[in-house]
Amino acid sequence: MTTEEERELYAELVLQCAESVPRGRVTTYGAIADVVGERLGRGGPRLVGNVMAQHGGAVAWWRVVRANGSLPPSHDDEARQAYLEEGTPLRPSGSVDLGRAFWRPTLQAQ
Repeated sequence: MTTEEERELYAELVLQCAESVPRGRVTTYGAIADVVGERLGRGGPRLVGNVMAQHGGAVAWWRVVRANGSLPPSHDDEARQAYLEEGTPLRPSGSVDLGRAFWRPTLQAQ
């Protein structure tokens, strides 16, 4: 597999994980990195963030948050609106309540 094919596969798996998160729930960059890492043996939260920045418009990007539940800084208003529409549990501070909203992402079987 070429480097380009590896990058495409990594991005495909990241987006698949993001798509697995149901309405009203969220996952973290790190959780996606863990799941994809189990399959491919590489990657990390920053790489997941890069994939989401480049390709995340195709999925419900607001369902992927930082480990502390904070909203995406450049899209916080859009994300907050989506959370309210979906009934995602929020803290009084406005961040996502990960204790109530966290979802472990999944990949389709190989």
